Amino acid sequence: MPSVSQQTPKVPSSTKATYRNPWAWVSTLYLAEGLPYVVVMIVAVIIYKGMGISNTDIALYTSWLYLPWVIKPLWSPIVDILKTRRLWIWIMQIIIGGALAGVALSIPSPNFFKYTLAFFWILAFSSATQDIATDGFYMLATTEKEQAFFVGIRSTFYRISTIFGQGLLVILAGYIQNNTGLPKVNLHVNARPGVALIQSLDQQPITTAPLEGQLRILAQPEVVEVSPEVRSKKEIQSLIALAKSNNVQNGFYQLEKKAEDNPSWWSTYVSKPIGALFSTLISNPLEAFLKSHFAPEPKSKSDTSGNIGLVSIHLSKPPGKDVVVSLGSRVSMGLGASDDKSFSVAEGTRLVFNDQNWNQPALGVIQLDPKLKTSASTTMQVSSGNIPLSWVITMFILSAMFLFFGIYHRFILPWPATDQPRTADSLKKFMKEFFHTFGTFFKKDKIGFLILFMIFYRFAEAQLVKMVAPFLLDAREVGGLGLTTAQFGLAYGTIGIAALTIGGLCGGVVAAKKGLKFWIWWMVLAIHLPDAVFVYLSYAMPDNFWIINLCIAIEQFGYGFGFTAYMLYLIYIARGQHSTAHYAICTGFMALGMMIPGMFSGWLQDIIGYQHFFIWVLLATIPGFLIIKFIPLDAEFGKKTS
Repeated sequence: MPSVSQQTPKVPSSTKATYRNPWAWVSTLYLAEGLPYVVVMIVAVIIYKGMGISNTDIALYTSWLYLPWVIKPLWSPIVDILKTRRLWIWIMQIIIGGALAGVALSIPSPNFFKYTLAFFWILAFSSATQDIATDGFYMLATTEKEQAFFVGIRSTFYRISTIFGQGLLVILAGYIQNNTGLPKVNLHVNARPGVALIQSLDQQPITTAPLEGQLRILAQPEVVEVSPEVRSKKEIQSLIALAKSNNVQNGFYQLEKKAEDNPSWWSTYVSKPIGALFSTLISNPLEAFLKSHFAPEPKSKSDTSGNIGLVSIHLSKPPGKDVVVSLGSRVSMGLGASDDKSFSVAEGTRLVFNDQNWNQPALGVIQLDPKLKTSASTTMQVSSGNIPLSWVITMFILSAMFLFFGIYHRFILPWPATDQPRTADSLKKFMKEFFHTFGTFFKKDKIGFLILFMIFYRFAEAQLVKMVAPFLLDAREVGGLGLTTAQFGLAYGTIGIAALTIGGLCGGVVAAKKGLKFWIWWMVLAIHLPDAVFVYLSYAMPDNFWIINLCIAIEQFGYGFGFTAYMLYLIYIARGQHSTAHYAICTGFMALGMMIPGMFSGWLQDIIGYQHFFIWVLLATIPGFLIIKFIPLDAEFGKKTS
């Protein structure tokens, strides 16, 4: 062993590179900044939707994850005071990698929702802290000329992170789902006049012994024939109810667990009393009103209903774990029409098999459109992609990426001379300046209208964005479009983001020519009116994948174009002394404006359905129009100077 005096001494700080070409680190830094936000805000929603969490819970709990970005201006001084921004960056990236690994390890657990939310909270706070350090470091490690040049580079790689996160990663998860799990079973459904009508359900337990070979799905009959003869609605509803009762009794639905027998002090004395009071005074009366006036209308107001066919589904042997089996139609990837609209699944879209019910008959009910009078056919699919495995692999890939980012930036980022922790002498002065900065922000002219603008400009979009993924992924039988995870990744995560980026670029170009004041009303129209495409999608429910893509592209282009006005106006608000700190406060209000509406969007959609929800979203754009009349704006702001 060498003596202490023989050991290699630490490299003195004077030998560390105070400057390094930004091409070596700006791209990776902003790629790492954008990815966690996408994972928390978008990918988490997709994961929970695939794992069977309700829209109400998805919207509520994932909206709370906005909180770190809302309050990050409050702890930004900690990043500024303690250690260096460089250190904060790579440490946060290592923590983000660990949190993503925690999500991956939690997904297969029985209480995955609770555990993954905990890791998503760690991820959100670490990501918001990384944002503070990254933006501050960028200002310290680049010259003014480089800052102007690389602002486009950093924005581009932030967009790339968005495409990668909610596009390519989601497509990867969908690919894994499509190529794992049990072999798919194609179910041929024929509407044929003269077929005997189903009069009752008398399903006995399947007594067959476990079959040899690999675990597989068994569906009987393989060809379902249904007479297109219309029948009494009451009769059909009774048969569907019996099928659902069978599925519930045999444990094919994952029901919510009862509250713990020994609730915590917080639950007993704080959350439950407050929740009960809120429910009594507000949510229960409001829910009753909404259900009585705006609940989804029955598909048919007549006393007759389309006929049904039955399929019995079970497994070949005990699976050794929970296996989720889905029954549904397929969205056409081509341009041709299909007969799928005449067939729908009235019961059995999502069934959970385990060692106790593997040989019990799970009943799928396929219903015909009552308008169908002639012969028709379609092919439905009984599938069981391994959803947990797909997200475990995806999250581990992301985790490895962030471990790489942390190590890479640990060695590649420069050591700017100005990136130093504050001394004890400057701490008191800094804190005084910190509170003074907040005070000057709230003394701005028409600050009330400015805050209302920051909160309500995207009031409608904040609700819409939480329900887009559930709507696109939900089965058509419950009002969604029934896209697969891979199709969602292509439509919303790739084509949609590309349209969003193009819209943002166009907005920036036109604003630079004639200024924000000239374009602001056009941008308000652009961000709000295209929301109507979701009203169309929810009513028309096209099965052509490229029509769905076109609608998403229109809405996202409009959002990108209109969002330019929002971001430019935040810069307008932050002008003057303390512009950096004031802009950080603005971004906090921006996140607050997304968090609160998103929290109740799932609850509202569950009550009134997708169609009425998207109509409500259009009505929710009204505050965004009204507030524009009251905000100050210089005519020359935003114009590019020669």
